[in-house]
Amino acid sequence: MKTLHFDCFAGISGDMCLGALVDLGADREALTAELRKLGLEGWKLRFENDRRNGITGLHAVVDIEGSADHIACDDEHEHHHEHEHHHEHEHHHESEHHHENEHHHENEHHHEHEHAHNTWKEIRGIIERSSVGEGAKKRAIAIFTAIAEAEAKVHGSTADEVAFHEVGALDSIIDIVGTAIALDMLKPDRITCGPVELGGGTVRCAHGELPVPAPATLILVEGMPVKTGGFNKEMTTPTGAGILAASVDEFTSGADGVFKILKTGYGTGTRRMEKPNLLRISLRETEKSSNSAAGLWDTETLTLMEANIDDMNAEEFGFLMERLFESGALDVTFSPCTMKKSRPGTLVSVLAPPVKLEDLRLCFFRHSRSIGFRETEVTRLCLERGMETLSGSFGEAKRKTARLGGKALRSKIEYEDRARIAREKGISLAEAEALIGGMP
Repeated sequence: MKTLHFDCFAGISGDMCLGALVDLGADREALTAELRKLGLEGWKLRFENDRRNGITGLHAVVDIEGSADHIACDDEHEHHHEHEHHHEHEHHHESEHHHENEHHHENEHHHEHEHAHNTWKEIRGIIERSSVGEGAKKRAIAIFTAIAEAEAKVHGSTADEVAFHEVGALDSIIDIVGTAIALDMLKPDRITCGPVELGGGTVRCAHGELPVPAPATLILVEGMPVKTGGFNKEMTTPTGAGILAASVDEFTSGADGVFKILKTGYGTGTRRMEKPNLLRISLRETEKSSNSAAGLWDTETLTLMEANIDDMNAEEFGFLMERLFESGALDVTFSPCTMKKSRPGTLVSVLAPPVKLEDLRLCFFRHSRSIGFRETEVTRLCLERGMETLSGSFGEAKRKTARLGGKALRSKIEYEDRARIAREKGISLAEAEALIGGMP
């Protein structure tokens, strides 16, 4: 199993992540060509060979033409809400709230310009309308969504109303979508991450002087293993935290078991410090356990959330399931049950990863009529899974393959791709799957 591992010993930011992924092997020319599919003008992406404390890496730099990088959208907001992030340049964030934040960290790009105001609704439309590959598109939307929801919690608004400061600017859109494209190119079977350095010191904002991390970052890293104090600066930005929150399959405490290092990439930050300002990402081949058949599959600890509900209608259950999946549930099932006084009811079961547990608890209480639910720690055994992109006369489609002991056991074309091709060609789902291809 190929695992992509994030080692955030000096934190993580958008440009550091993009630089590390290209240093690891993502093709920079193909990456730029894919980014052009966003249809945005006035930018150029380049990668500089850089060195920090004797270690070489890549620094991702987005050059913006002129002094403004406004993205034309239909729904312009005239509310004024500014956040100034000083990564040696400023980002402005506009929403319905009127206050000013200054975050002092320099892990991002080295240039100064005034950024346009772009709501998450507007940015999502740009990504969705583009012809960027579906896998990268979904990941980019997931990253932006995580950040928007965190900002909404901080400011008491909704995600669609949030207008980004750090990530609303053109250069940071390139960072996030570029990271999603690079991850799609590298095609790891899973992504892991060790403890994340948040940094130290304080940030100044309208609410006063607050300790690092910034409010939105603090929400995004909930459930992750983190540490502070290794640096007296803000080291993990909201963009970096959003990438981890939306992309990492498993967070580890540092004891990662047995594996082979296949390749390592480094992304550099802007600061020059006594400690190396680097993000390290490695591609690993995970060694399987040799004691018993358990080495043929993966084992993970999850939480099973359950509630018996007898006062919700079918539409409410459908909406609940939708929101639970959006909040990070791995699986959601509804089963009929008989409750007290012989009332027919529904058993709602949710399989939750540790990193998403708090979000799912909030979702459960907010979108169901249950006033309480049970939680049980469970062990899940699952086969190795890998995803590959197939190309042909049908365009592109993703195929997921399950393996037992490294051998392909069964495979399946992703439903969204089968359905799209079936609609386009006027054929059935089964015919679409046959056209795309079955087992590898």
